[in-house]
Amino acid sequence: MSNETATAEPAATAQTDPDTPPLGLGASLLPADARAKTEGTFPYAADLWAEGLLWAAVLRSPHPHARIVSIDTSHAREMPGVRAVVTHEDVPGTPLHGRGRADRPLFASEVVRHHGEPLAAVAADHPDTARMAAAAVIVEYEVLDPVTDPEQAFEAEPLHPDGNLIRHIPLRHGDPDAAGEIVVDGLYRIGRQDPAPIGAEAGLAVPRPDGGVELYLASTDPHGDRDAAAACYGLEPERVKIVVTGVPGATADREDQGFQLPLGLLALKTGCPVKLTATREESFLGHAHRHPTLLRYRHHADGEGRVVKVEAQILLDAGAYADTSSDALAAAVAFACGPYVVPNAFIEGWAVRTNNPPSGHVRGEGAMQVCAAYEAQMDKIAKKLGLDPAEVRLRNVLATGDVLPTGQTVTCPAPVAELLEAVREFPLPPLPKDTPEDEWLLPGGPEGAGEPGAVRRGVGYGVGMVHMLGAEGADEVSTATVRVQGGSATVLCAAVETGQGFTTLARQIVQETLGIDDVRVAPVDTDQPTAGAGCRGRHTWVSGGAVERAAKMVRTQLLQPLAHKFGMSTELLQITDGKITSYDGVLSTTVTEAMDGKELWATAQCRPHPTEPLDASGQGDAFVGMAFCAIRAVVDVDIEIGSVRVVELAVAQDVGRVLNPAQLAARIEAGVTQGVGIALTENLRTPRGLVRHPDLTGYALPTALDAPDIRIVKLVEERDVVAPFGAKAVSAVPVVASPAAVASAVRAATGRPVNRLPIRPQAAVVTG
Repeated sequence: MSNETATAEPAATAQTDPDTPPLGLGASLLPADARAKTEGTFPYAADLWAEGLLWAAVLRSPHPHARIVSIDTSHAREMPGVRAVVTHEDVPGTPLHGRGRADRPLFASEVVRHHGEPLAAVAADHPDTARMAAAAVIVEYEVLDPVTDPEQAFEAEPLHPDGNLIRHIPLRHGDPDAAGEIVVDGLYRIGRQDPAPIGAEAGLAVPRPDGGVELYLASTDPHGDRDAAAACYGLEPERVKIVVTGVPGATADREDQGFQLPLGLLALKTGCPVKLTATREESFLGHAHRHPTLLRYRHHADGEGRVVKVEAQILLDAGAYADTSSDALAAAVAFACGPYVVPNAFIEGWAVRTNNPPSGHVRGEGAMQVCAAYEAQMDKIAKKLGLDPAEVRLRNVLATGDVLPTGQTVTCPAPVAELLEAVREFPLPPLPKDTPEDEWLLPGGPEGAGEPGAVRRGVGYGVGMVHMLGAEGADEVSTATVRVQGGSATVLCAAVETGQGFTTLARQIVQETLGIDDVRVAPVDTDQPTAGAGCRGRHTWVSGGAVERAAKMVRTQLLQPLAHKFGMSTELLQITDGKITSYDGVLSTTVTEAMDGKELWATAQCRPHPTEPLDASGQGDAFVGMAFCAIRAVVDVDIEIGSVRVVELAVAQDVGRVLNPAQLAARIEAGVTQGVGIALTENLRTPRGLVRHPDLTGYALPTALDAPDIRIVKLVEERDVVAPFGAKAVSAVPVVASPAAVASAVRAATGRPVNRLPIRPQAAVVTG
């Protein structure tokens, strides 16, 4: 991959520009754990050990829908080496859990609702013994017909005591009788994507002398997971502690609570440490996936291509349990028209339960699915009017001060036109017509079966938007402590480093604010105040804001004695490169000398302005802030065999402020590559509710060899005044826009409608 930019070069600036500080905000500071992760010495949960360790295994349902007639654990309990077997009868507290809504049983008791649902867990003195004992638990099922079509869920018998409908949002905005000169319709389907973390789930539970338990997990929401565990175990929250281990990849809620909770239950029952390492199959079966979505759209436009009205129906398949489907639906409905001005919008959105695997939070949830649909509609408008697809988009783009279909005014920077113009004007990659045929990079790989004469090149666009932080009244808050002693600083904040770079950002904030190079971020556990979940750019904004406030409080403590001594305000003192100087040069000392052996510390919170739930008509100020991205995709398509090669993706993104150039570029490239997987290869197939090929052989993730050239052509640094540092989240919006851009380019190359993701080969084959 390459990283090329028309206005800046974020990956290289810190290395070559003498004006760029080596530390602090704006520098490409390396992560503190980079060497350990590169050398393979970084400790993950799967590496943990404890004296007297037992091993756990979980029995999972082979059926997507069945009534449980009986569960016989006697054979498993009698096996040598087995120390405990637990089922629903052994749960001492609340039997239900769930990320967004507690509707999922820890162990199925009366009915199984999805393939892989846990029924029992075993602890034994050897992992093989544990697995054999789990297999020895005898379950008698009455197999039932699964409901796997979300459209059938409306009429099917209730799959859950709460019914099949999780949420319905009818958005009403503008004049229902408005009509345009032209009308385009579309039916779109988005497949099920797995977050596919590089490391499968693993954890260690250790019983405590007070009757509590400590869980060592790769949790992305330790306080939420602690509260769920305490409720399940019937314990006070202070008797359950979660210690966050290294997180081996997270693009969603990293840990399946149904994996964590049996672990602590077994430790409490046996009085011994218990470890569980999931197989890749268990990982696929257990954690949440992206919502498969069915979308029906109708766009009305005038003769100039300006959108007059959008009508849409959006149906999310939540799988067996609610999880965060309500949040995903809110994002899908609110952003159903995309970053375009639409005076009249009428959107119906539903999230329903089925017997498919559970769906939940995956980067860009809701927004990604609708982006693929509304961008296809923009292509259809352009084709019907004979206009350039980029020009049609430019005639409709959103700007600061415009109003969303939810009635919320866009108050944050929204440079959508600038982003789109940047990618449109960026030079196209050269055609391979002058390259010898034996050097062609044909669709399908270096040894592709196609012929150069069958290859068609296409150019397409995707313009996406996401919201940042929680929405609809979510109480977003984070707490951080900064402690300084002996020329070094420590940051305590329960914001989990999931790969998004928070620990590096925290170090940079303290370096810049206090002029201290040696900054350490303490490990995360639930003895610290809550910082919330690691998703939607929360920790850059909320936790980074808390660290900044705490560091500024320490700065004031440091400077006040000096200011008082010299009869000046602290505002007249500055800290640069570890030195404190006054505006007039009278004072010049080092931070270490000013500390004079003292220990300074401060604790601060950051809480963004409140939001409100969408009302009965889908109206309300539901979002704190938004981020935007435009991508131009260039693809080569073999129109005879249907294979697609992404030649180049040009990216322009609204980032607010570049805090770490190299890290930002890496996050954008990763998001774009994930989007390419959504567009072309990733589809977790579940015929009749059964997960097919739950492994990394059958589930086709894009590798480094599949990653196209990614050109970061523009980063718009228009600071959001309500965000700490003015920065915006950068990871999710490229995931949202890139699948739509790739589909648009395939559409341009083939003339086919391309209304399904991932794109199947037959969608790219031109016949006749």
